Amino acid sequence: MSHARQSLVTAAAFACACVLTMGCASDPTNGYAFDSAYDSSVRTVAVPIFDNPTYEHGLEFELTEAIIKEIHRSTPWRVIDRERAQTELSGAITSADLRALGTDSETGLIEQYAYDLGVTFEFRDRRDGRVLVARRNFRAAEAFVPDRLAGERLEFGQRATIDQLARDIVAELRSGW
Repeated sequence: MSHARQSLVTAAAFACACVLTMGCASDPTNGYAFDSAYDSSVRTVAVPIFDNPTYEHGLEFELTEAIIKEIHRSTPWRVIDRERAQTELSGAITSADLRALGTDSETGLIEQYAYDLGVTFEFRDRRDGRVLVARRNFRAAEAFVPDRLAGERLEFGQRATIDQLARDIVAELRSGW
């Protein structure tokens, strides 16, 4: 087969694959859809500041702010005040721990830590009181290196964990899983 003919066959096969994929993607009965993965009947959500009975004060504000930003970034919903919202995402930080992940075999000094956050949260439809999603002991942990050369401070690990936890919580709010 000539190079030109082989290129033409490859291009035709690619075009057919694209058309077939588009056909599947537009048909939700096949399991593919380009629609939002979030409940289209929900337009607004309230996110009160998470409770924080841990000794790590201030995390509740950072986590709540990160969740609100993630809702705006990745969902079609708007965050508004509780009195007017259709739904509400509330929760509590249940644990905030620093764990050693690895030590230097020569010096015995800790080389890497993980900042671990645990939460409990509930996503409730305020129109009928139904709980849409509830999770207990939902966790995220991010590693960081606190040595002199890398210069990563504890706050770096906290921020990375908070951002990951916010992404994970909002991902849990998807409908139809």
